Amino acid sequence: MNPRLGVNIDHVATLRQARAGHEPEPAAAALLAQSAGADGITVHLRGDRRHIQERDLHVLKEVLAVPLNVECAATSEAMAAVIPVMPAWVTLVPESREELTTQGGLDAVFLQGMLRGILRELRAAGIRTSLFLDPVLDQIKMAAKLEADAVELNTGIYADLPADADAGPEVVRLQEAARLAARLGLRVLAGHGLNVQNVGPVAAIPEMEELNIGHSIIGRAVLVGLERAVTEMREAIARSRA
Repeated sequence: MNPRLGVNIDHVATLRQARAGHEPEPAAAALLAQSAGADGITVHLRGDRRHIQERDLHVLKEVLAVPLNVECAATSEAMAAVIPVMPAWVTLVPESREELTTQGGLDAVFLQGMLRGILRELRAAGIRTSLFLDPVLDQIKMAAKLEADAVELNTGIYADLPADADAGPEVVRLQEAARLAARLGLRVLAGHGLNVQNVGPVAAIPEMEELNIGHSIIGRAVLVGLERAVTEMREAIARSRA
């Protein structure tokens, strides 16, 4: 079975917020992605609200037929905004106001005390939890110890390799992390920087259940439309398991 495809629509909201207006509507993009075969929709509610707004979470939860995954920082402010929406998933990610996009995975080992409380709060609300982690075995072990439901492996280092670089070692790191996570009872997801050219080796990892991809799909959609962009990504994922 092919990994599921979660489509991140943050950059539709980025375009809207560029003029602080009302269009394009992120929920409309989410529905187009859903109709094109997206298995889920992902958004990142950042502390600075640079793209997705709280209002978007409520609208998406109301209109979607596929699961909504909300990425956010492990803070009480984020929990106050996200938990009342009751998304299917919450993925805890590191966050800095200075970054253009998420840089690296959470340090679950260092942050275990804080993460334990946040994960307990989410579980009590009936929301499934995922930690965005670098493919480091000690981090995977800590995710299991903290009783997260899943890990999302950061593919950023792999995706940012130069075209002429040997990607083999990074693929092996992802494979080993996925294998350990599955053995520890964690669901295995991945994302960050993936596109139709580089998604194959990640999608081919046997334990991989879902890929969350946003920037490359939305960028492609500017040229060919969102439905075609989603379809192309689904086809690239399918080829990896052919």
